[in-house]
Amino acid sequence: MWRQFALLLLLMFPLAASAQEEVVLGLSSDRVAITTSFDGSEILIFGAVKRETPIPADPLEIVITVAGPSHPVLVRRKANQLGIWVNTDAVEVDAAPSFYAVATTNRWANVLSDTEDLRHKVSIGRAIRSVGAPMEITNAPDFTEALIRIRQKSGLYQMLEGKIALDQQTLFRTAIDMPSDLTEGDYTARIFLTRQGAVVSQYETTINVRKVGLERWLYMLSRQQSILYGLMSLAIAIIAGWGASAAFTMIRNR
Repeated sequence: MWRQFALLLLLMFPLAASAQEEVVLGLSSDRVAITTSFDGSEILIFGAVKRETPIPADPLEIVITVAGPSHPVLVRRKANQLGIWVNTDAVEVDAAPSFYAVATTNRWANVLSDTEDLRHKVSIGRAIRSVGAPMEITNAPDFTEALIRIRQKSGLYQMLEGKIALDQQTLFRTAIDMPSDLTEGDYTARIFLTRQGAVVSQYETTINVRKVGLERWLYMLSRQQSILYGLMSLAIAIIAGWGASAAFTMIRNR
C-alpha cells in the first residue's frame, strides 16, 4: 500500500511543479470600438510570470493567441473551362476563426510540441475545425490551406514567430495588429507558458470588439429592421443620384 502511495506522489509531483508558475496578465485595452472611421487597432499584451519556486533550468517559452468568433466558411475552387473561370468544387469548413494571431518567443518548433498543439489547438491549422468533405473531394485539406492563405494575405491570420519579448524569464510583452475588417464579437486571448515544448501553465481572457456610434446604429438597423434599412438605403441612393445629376446639369449650363 505504501509503495502505491509513493508511486502516486511521484506521478503527482510534475503536476504540482508545473503549477508553480502562473501568468499575471495586462492588456492595453480589453475593448476595441469599431467606428465609421476605424482603420485597425493594436492590442498590447504584457504581463509577468508569478513563481513560488526558483526559476527552473529549462528555458521558458511563451505562446500568445488571439482568436475572433468562429463561423462556418464555404471555400470554393475555380477552374478555367473554355477560357472562363467557373466554380467547380466546394467544401464547407465547419468552424474557422474570423481572426487568429499566434505570437511566440522563439521559432515555432522550439516552443510547442505537436502533441501539445493537438491538445490545445494553438497553431492556425489546428484552430480551424473541418470534420469532413463530400465523397467526391479527394484533397479536402487543400481547401483549408487555401482559406488560411487567403486570410493571411488580408492580415486576418497572423503567425508571429519571435515577436514576444521576454526579459529575465519573467516579464513579457507583444503587440497584435488588428485589421480594419474585424468581425464583431468576443475575442479570446490565450497565454501559454511552455518548457521543452510542454505547456506548464496557461491563462485566458476576453477582448470585446463592438461597433459603436453610427456604425452600431446602422448595423442594428440592418439586423432588426431590414425593410426600413433597405428603404433608407434606396432613398439615400436616389437622393445622391439626383444631387449628382443636378450638379452636373448646373456645371454644364454655365
